[in-house]
Amino acid sequence: MNSILFLSGKGGTGKTSLAGAFAVLAKEKVLADCDVDAANLHLLLDPSVISEGDYEGAKGALKDQERCTDCGKCKEVCRFHAIGDDLRIDEYLCEGCGACAFVCPVDAITLSPRVTGHWMTAKTRLGPLVSAELDPGEETSGKLVMQVKQKAHALGEELRLEKLVIDGAPGIGCPVIASASGANAVILVTEPSLSGLHDLERILGVVKHFRIPSYLVINKADLSVDLTNRIRAFALENDVPFLGEIPFDRRVTEAMVAGRSVVEDDRGAAAEAMMQIFERFVEVPSDF
Repeated sequence: MNSILFLSGKGGTGKTSLAGAFAVLAKEKVLADCDVDAANLHLLLDPSVISEGDYEGAKGALKDQERCTDCGKCKEVCRFHAIGDDLRIDEYLCEGCGACAFVCPVDAITLSPRVTGHWMTAKTRLGPLVSAELDPGEETSGKLVMQVKQKAHALGEELRLEKLVIDGAPGIGCPVIASASGANAVILVTEPSLSGLHDLERILGVVKHFRIPSYLVINKADLSVDLTNRIRAFALENDVPFLGEIPFDRRVTEAMVAGRSVVEDDRGAAAEAMMQIFERFVEVPSDF
């Protein structure tokens, strides 16, 4: 499948809004939400769940109380303070490091996979969707992102769909790196602010590391003409093709509240800008 990934160095830039617009305008595609810490693409799609399941992304220590001799060695080595004075294991503090199981003289402690999130596939009015979400405070988000991508590719093969639209996570962390691997193109979405420019520099470094063709979009570009010009100059200096600017438009928020993409109504300045950005992107050598 030919995949396009939407990324932003920081949250709140409008990445999901643009991904939702591409979900409307692109044909023959699978949709994937790889922001597994705060998935929200489904809010624009009114999904009907087809299948779902648990994600076992970590292991936790389990104690067999009948075998335990209360020697206390497990508590001595637990650096996460997950074992109390009664020598019982607190599953919410346990990091699954295995030190307690290693030192237990009677093998009363074992490491067992535990559920740390869930995934789902769904039908939507814009095409099939695969998404997932970690439980609060859990880690291993990169592994869950890879599971989402694997299921999206399998769904594409099953339905004979050739394109994959991926809404990535903000920032430059583990879920972003997992999302970027194997992508055919990345659209970077930023905003005209100092933090937007700074975080654009960071995320571009990640994308360049993977040697993925990248393109730039500035959202709410009319809020600061000076910073918009600085971002465009930065893109020019770094050979990042510029796809366009999206003006601030309250109709984007109104459409989101209604659970739709703004381009579905085909009205307003932002909707027009997003449609032009899509047309420019399909004209470049992206094979999308």
